[in-house]
Amino acid sequence: MDAGPVGTARERLQQAIAQLTDAAGPIAEPDDLIAALIAYEEARRFLDRAVVDATADLQRRGVFAERGYRSPTGALSDLLGWERFEARRRVIAAENVCEQIGLDGVPLPARLPATATVFASGEAGLRHVEVIARLLDSGPARRLDPKTWAGAEVQLAANAAIYTPSELHTWGTQLLELLDQDGPEPDDTPPAQLNELRLSRFRTRPGGKLAGRYDDAALFDAIAAVVDAGAAPRDADDQRSSAQRQAEALAEVCVQVLSRGRLPETGGRRPQLTVTVRLEDLERRASSASLEFGGQLTPQTLRQLACDAAVIPVVLDGTGVPLDVGRTSRTVPDGLRRAVTVRDRGCAFPGCDRPPSWCDIHHVREWQHGGPTALHNLVMLCSVHHRLIHHSHWEVRMLDGLPEFLPPSWIDRSRTPRRKPPPLLQPVE
Repeated sequence: MDAGPVGTARERLQQAIAQLTDAAGPIAEPDDLIAALIAYEEARRFLDRAVVDATADLQRRGVFAERGYRSPTGALSDLLGWERFEARRRVIAAENVCEQIGLDGVPLPARLPATATVFASGEAGLRHVEVIARLLDSGPARRLDPKTWAGAEVQLAANAAIYTPSELHTWGTQLLELLDQDGPEPDDTPPAQLNELRLSRFRTRPGGKLAGRYDDAALFDAIAAVVDAGAAPRDADDQRSSAQRQAEALAEVCVQVLSRGRLPETGGRRPQLTVTVRLEDLERRASSASLEFGGQLTPQTLRQLACDAAVIPVVLDGTGVPLDVGRTSRTVPDGLRRAVTVRDRGCAFPGCDRPPSWCDIHHVREWQHGGPTALHNLVMLCSVHHRLIHHSHWEVRMLDGLPEFLPPSWIDRSRTPRRKPPPLLQPVE
């Protein structure tokens, strides 16, 4: 990379950037700093044009395909360390503002000639090119005759220097709707039903998000009925929003299904939670771990999960090599769980009426601190109150073999213990 004409040009570019940076140093006047910002943006757009030109040239030569890539997007992503959407943005620009080669080997002009002109001059950036290309690939644009379509491209390109990409998209959408006055041809066939659900993990923090759509009314109703059944407020003091209650209700249902094992096998095994923990964390009594899909666990969530979850522990050494993969097992045996169920009759938290099937078993004295898996150290809690115990200042303790709960001082300064009323085993006379 450092040899030959490219290497020489690269050194000169670095020197020019260094000179520009020095000119905009700490003692520079405000006007000089503003001028430097404009120069930086001009340089960035110039380099974007150079990248797009090089990408188009490599595509025309078939270099990416020769080197095993079916898509130039994947090649650019791997070569330059870009996210795929960044690479795709350059590929879209290369396909639309650069000269192409026809199947007969004859050069073809750019698909968007007016956009190519403003992009080459630096008046339009990469995002402007992407917006124009997508607008002119939309349904309303495809219904235009060639002359009207070309005129729309000219108008969009002319406004790229005036509008931000978002503004250009809004204005361009209105323009195409105005030009496409007749709209699509009438179609009496019913639209195809679309049922889809996307799960995506957060890139920079634990957890993830779901986004779904169900055109099939029966499928949607089945999901809605399950969520609605579990999303009612726990009591008058339940301050969770409707959206939060629905999200946690759906998660509770999934936890129940995992626990009961009524799912098809995945990769030859029954779906379970896989908890990955480093050896040094395990030696510190499991202060940190991560899930297969959800990412890093906080110590509080790990302790909650360890109470009564059917999990597969995977222990890693310092280099990430698995040292041990445990068997799927429950911390609390079924017989002992039945005993806790008889005593607590569901969630033991005062005012909660969640049945046993919706509850976990919590160690009052946490197992990593030596708490035994015994009836006198276990309490049944629904997922909401289980999280509350692990993530807030509520405390639970056992007195005379029964659980009682101490509220945080901001709720009750005296922290008077609370417990559910005991069952009436004999008729009241």
